[in-house]
Formats: sequence, C-alpha cells, structure tokens
Amino acid sequence: MHAAVIAAEEVVNELPVDPIIYGLTAFGTLMVLLFVTYAFRSVGSKH
Repeated sequence: MHAAVIAAEEVVNELPVDPIIYGLTAFGTLMVLLFVTYAFRSVGSKH
C-alpha cells in the first residue's frame, strides 16, 4: 500500500501551455461569439 501511494505521488501531468492561455482563449472565443451574435441582432425584424 505504501509503495502505491509513493508511486502515485510521482505522476505529474503538466499542461502543455500556461493556464492563463486557456482562460484568454476561452475569453477570446466567447467575445467572438458575442460579436457575431450582436451583428445579427436585427436580421429578424427587417421583414
């Protein structure tokens, strides 16, 4: 049991990029979707 705990503590899964990049990518993607949605805000009321 003790050897399994020690072996489990040695496993490190590091992220391929800095965590702030994930946040900035998500924010940028959501902002693009917001602008696309905003661009089509009055399409349905033209007819």
